[in-house]
Amino acid sequence: MLNIKPVPGLPEVQPGDDLARLITEAMRQARLKLRPGDALVVAQKIVSKAEGRIVDLATVEPRPEAVRLAAQCDKDPRLVELILRESTGVLRTVPGVIVVEHRLGLVLANAGIDQSNLRPGDDHGHALLLPEDPDASAAALREALAAHFQIERLGVIVNDSVGRAWRLGTVGLAIGVAGMTALWDLRGDRDLFGRELLVSETGIADQVASAAQIVQGEGDEGTPVVRVRGLGRLGPAQTARDLLRPRNQDLFR
Repeated sequence: MLNIKPVPGLPEVQPGDDLARLITEAMRQARLKLRPGDALVVAQKIVSKAEGRIVDLATVEPRPEAVRLAAQCDKDPRLVELILRESTGVLRTVPGVIVVEHRLGLVLANAGIDQSNLRPGDDHGHALLLPEDPDASAAALREALAAHFQIERLGVIVNDSVGRAWRLGTVGLAIGVAGMTALWDLRGDRDLFGRELLVSETGIADQVASAAQIVQGEGDEGTPVVRVRGLGRLGPAQTARDLLRPRNQDLFR
């Protein structure tokens, strides 16, 4: 049975904080432990905050391309400049939204840049970028937590909320993965009637990321870290990049 347990009591994360230490201290106070086979899902926002990925928009000088695109999309030119810096290409634009291919390979609205839950009274004067390398962030957290709890089999997912083509509403997405399988390849297995599965692959890291987000929430819940127990198997270890569809198989760009 899958068990998803929030880790309460995490303080407001600041740039330069030791995130692994904050998590272990919060788990200690809540009398929560990690055991082999567990996975910890950590919201991208606190990872980005700890890594200092906050940008003061007053320091951003938009290029002419950003100014033109901002006028088309009714957005702050400084924010559009950050979107372009974080992206390798613009795919679609509508008022309020710029869909891009992020430099990490993800296709995201506004390059995943967020302005919510930053500084009280900030009036959107700052923006939060995705971690520089979410897989590396997940791996560093996993190494520190596995050492603290003295376990080997531990998965860590850095998750974010994203929209989807053809569907309303956001869901959780694994943008960083360490210590666990990201994509379960079921090809070659059999269905209930013995037929061979030919195309079935399961994005298990994305499924866990989305399930965890139900507990994490999107607003003022203040539970950016959850423990997931009961996955059954974690290996072989992969990264979030293993979930990216190769461009030559992409039917939509």
